[in-house]
Amino acid sequence: MNVRGLKEARLERGLTQKEAAARLGVSQPYLALLERGKRPVTAPFARKAVQVLGVCPTLVPCGQMFVGRPATTDALARQLSALGYPGFKYMRAGWTRNPAEVILRVLQQEEPDSRVVEALPWVLLTFPDLDRNWLLREARTYGLNNRLGFLVSMATRVAERRGDQASVAYRNLTELAKMLEESRLVAEDSFGKRLSPRQEEWLRQNRPADAEQWHMLTTWKPEHLQYA
Repeated sequence: MNVRGLKEARLERGLTQKEAAARLGVSQPYLALLERGKRPVTAPFARKAVQVLGVCPTLVPCGQMFVGRPATTDALARQLSALGYPGFKYMRAGWTRNPAEVILRVLQQEEPDSRVVEALPWVLLTFPDLDRNWLLREARTYGLNNRLGFLVSMATRVAERRGDQASVAYRNLTELAKMLEESRLVAEDSFGKRLSPRQEEWLRQNRPADAEQWHMLTTWKPEHLQYA
């Protein structure tokens, strides 16, 4: 957790450490230790800091990824709602999780719902300071390099269409894409969808350049993203 964000959020709200500690349910000395990075920040405390102080969700520690049964589509949609994704704002928000963790939880699904996959470029652009090293390490561990690389490319194209090449988000995305490129997988992927040989061949002939680069069988383009 970047403890600077905790102190900055408190100061932005004009709160003293004593006032903020009272709202967070901790002592002032303990909050002072947290702000100086002298104590580890737990996920429950970080979630409360998000709610009470408006701390960025990237400060919530990343949890363990699912080894067995992955998260359901409904649970993932609620997690995206908690991050503020407009496409699911009508849903009751779920637990606030680190955006990097939400991305991996979606991509870890065998056949992720297109609505939650479509939200990921928005997440990448909205939270440019997410933990790229953790994201890269976990993507490699679970063989999700190509799925993540393709979505990073999609988010990068959206930033280019906006003329945001000078933004922090664009710089971080291009750096992440370079790191993912080093471990790009040879096998083709279609986000788990079962395709006939004819469908696969058609997609190979008609997929955009980014999908071809990341060996993805899809026709998704940046203009298809409703909220990114």
